[in-house]
Amino acid sequence: MGCVLGQHDESGRKERVIYYLSKKFTECETRYSFIEKLCCALIWTTRRLRQYMLYHTTWLISKMDPLKYLMESTALNGRIARWQILLSEFDIVYVNQKAVKGSAIADFLASRALEDYVPLNFDFPNEDLMCIATTEEDPQEGHPWKLNFDGASNAVGNGIGAVLISLNGDHYPFTSRLDFDCTNNMAEYEACIMGIRVAMERKIKVLEVYGDSALVIYQLKGEWETRDPKLINYRRLILELIKEFDDIVFYYLPREENQMADALATLASMIKVNQPEDVKPIQMSIYEAPAHCYNLEEEEENDDHPWYHDILRYVKNCEYPDQATKNDKKTLRRLTSDYVLDGEILYKRRKDQVLLRCVDAIEAKKILEEVHEGICGTHANGFTMARQIMRFGYYWSTMEGDCINYAKRCHKCQIYGDKINVPPSSLHVMT
Repeated sequence: MGCVLGQHDESGRKERVIYYLSKKFTECETRYSFIEKLCCALIWTTRRLRQYMLYHTTWLISKMDPLKYLMESTALNGRIARWQILLSEFDIVYVNQKAVKGSAIADFLASRALEDYVPLNFDFPNEDLMCIATTEEDPQEGHPWKLNFDGASNAVGNGIGAVLISLNGDHYPFTSRLDFDCTNNMAEYEACIMGIRVAMERKIKVLEVYGDSALVIYQLKGEWETRDPKLINYRRLILELIKEFDDIVFYYLPREENQMADALATLASMIKVNQPEDVKPIQMSIYEAPAHCYNLEEEEENDDHPWYHDILRYVKNCEYPDQATKNDKKTLRRLTSDYVLDGEILYKRRKDQVLLRCVDAIEAKKILEEVHEGICGTHANGFTMARQIMRFGYYWSTMEGDCINYAKRCHKCQIYGDKINVPPSSLHVMT
């Protein structure tokens, strides 16, 4: 197998080749089908070029789509299941191959594969671990504080943010604006240094540091080499600061789990501050419903008229609502063409000239209960309920939506309903 990793410029016309890779299939891999060989080559490529593919969108140009085969495979054996999990951390987009010459280099590398290749180990660490035993100790003694940091560098400015989390779960946010030119990696280091110094001021000896920059985290852990001259001094300074701690550990954290520090850094980079400003700790609340919902409920309680009140007034007396605009009057005239008044009862005329009685909210609620779970109720879904109600001769404007919501809230329908075993998308055989 062989692969070529290339990088396009902003115009997309030029391509700079970064890396060539090739390997020879092992004895067991030679017995794979063609599509499984493509999947194996893709997994092997992601393991070898992880540092390039982790932070960029990768276009996969191939004769067939191995991603679709993995996601829609009917037999999830151990090999395919492992491949799916290993590919989940990358942003890979399949692109159709438009020309044969585009894969000429990859085909050449596949024909000149290395002979002394050692196969990669796709096993997950600690997968044979049965249990973990912990010893009893003081819950406060040696329990680590947590530090989340992040930096932001954009066209407006540069900012850093850090959140220190105590033993009890209390959050202490810190943020600063950087008034000098720096890169995003320099801002990440600045945020880490600020958070570590804050922890030192609080006499914290055991600390867990979390950041969403893999470059900074793995350089501080010593797994990656620091080559950028701008970052060497930052790393040296942090290594001197961590000597003040009894135990400090660095962990990589995905960006979606580091939202608090990211928000603080973005806030500091977007706001222009002339002098240091002291802002009290931010208290965050959770609203489960929009603020206007309570006002709407009060208006509905005070409004004693049914939903068809304006239509009834126009059909009966040709009166428009108060404060109605010209467009509102035109819309009302168009709506009333489908309604018929018989005495004091308003009817809705269907396309087949069948008349449906218009009911208010109280009557609609009773009809929903009777049709869905009454004596003759069948616990049907929302669309079937709406058709049954119209066959019974009743109508209101939000009938179909009310039927769907009522069926979703029915407790018995959720308990005794049939389980849906049909896959969400159609399955296609790729081999």
